[in-house]
Amino acid sequence: MNQPTEPKADKSGVRRHNLSLVLRTVHEAGETTRAAVAARVGLTRPAVSSLVEQLLDLGFLVESGKTFSGQAGRPGTVLKPADTGPAGLGVEVNIDYVTVCVADLTGTDRIRRSERLDNRAAGAAEVLDRAARIAADALDEAADRGLVPAGAGLALPGLVTGGTVRQAPNLGWNEVDAERLFGEALAARRPGTGGPAGLALTSDNEANMAALAELWFGSLGDLRTFLYLTGEIGVGGAIVVRGELLRGAHGFAGEIGHLVVDAEGPRCRCGSRGCLEQYAGQAALLRAAAASDVAELVRRAESADQRALGALAEAGRMLGRALSGAVNLLDPEAVVLGGIYPLLMPWLAPAVAEELSERVVSGLWPQDAARLRAASPTSDAARGAAALVLHDVLTDPLAYATTVA
Repeated sequence: MNQPTEPKADKSGVRRHNLSLVLRTVHEAGETTRAAVAARVGLTRPAVSSLVEQLLDLGFLVESGKTFSGQAGRPGTVLKPADTGPAGLGVEVNIDYVTVCVADLTGTDRIRRSERLDNRAAGAAEVLDRAARIAADALDEAADRGLVPAGAGLALPGLVTGGTVRQAPNLGWNEVDAERLFGEALAARRPGTGGPAGLALTSDNEANMAALAELWFGSLGDLRTFLYLTGEIGVGGAIVVRGELLRGAHGFAGEIGHLVVDAEGPRCRCGSRGCLEQYAGQAALLRAAAASDVAELVRRAESADQRALGALAEAGRMLGRALSGAVNLLDPEAVVLGGIYPLLMPWLAPAVAEELSERVVSGLWPQDAARLRAASPTSDAARGAAALVLHDVLTDPLAYATTVA
């Protein structure tokens, strides 16, 4: 979870700022020494040592052995983020499953639980209660491992802002106060954990959370500007520009699944016609291929079943058509496909790449450009939601000191 290192603070709150600066520097390095931190952030070694001692006392850092630089002088003590203490809880609620993970300050996914559930057949309160049940079990296990939740992130489908799902067509949700319902359900199962006085909650669209996971944990290298698509029952999207989510005026940027690719196409749950997810969403793909699930679709594609191959080719063409417009508009460095798409890349990618090659006006997207990528298998919305909590801890560790200590 690489965060940019900022220069030394010179205004009010110097120590608070510098505690964050040191903690983020150690986090980014994974393992380092006081001397290396001092060289990186521009503080004196005594100042860094004082800050490190406080972070050690508060449980944010640990020491681990000695390191030898090969130069004259005493070896330095290795510093690492603690793998106990502060943790982030990530909860992804989707149409047919709920996934919960707990990540520690190193960014490691320590606990993961996922259940296949038909959430379309239940009301919002019931679905969020299911999520709270799974989360409560994960938090019990986290406590046994010495992990202390600093907050919880909710990854939710649809248009999400201010803790509310404004619209999630595939779930039939409108104006659902998701943070409140989840917090109350969690508090009922683990008193003191959820609710207004309990665990701090944050929420966002699941594609945004997955894009953050890819940014922080994926294999993008130095790539910082990309489009992220996640194929689930529908199609979600997120836009990352120079390492930051592009949210738009109202927080709803990235809804590429409802970009119209055929004005005369089938009716979508959103009320429009010919939306991308009616061709490239999981439900549409399985319907077109007459497959019961994604595993069957893959098996049939591997055996050259013509109906399966035709459905995947058509989905790829429609994905490419939608993406070419987005690429022309936003000029990203890459397009990253997540959700079910990495499993289907051998059959989707050729048609997507062909459309991008033909339609992108810059000429920078030939079919062999390798700008179309599969998402990392270690990155998903639940992990991104947990990491968002940890980002807050890294930004202001003192705000979480009483929870951790």
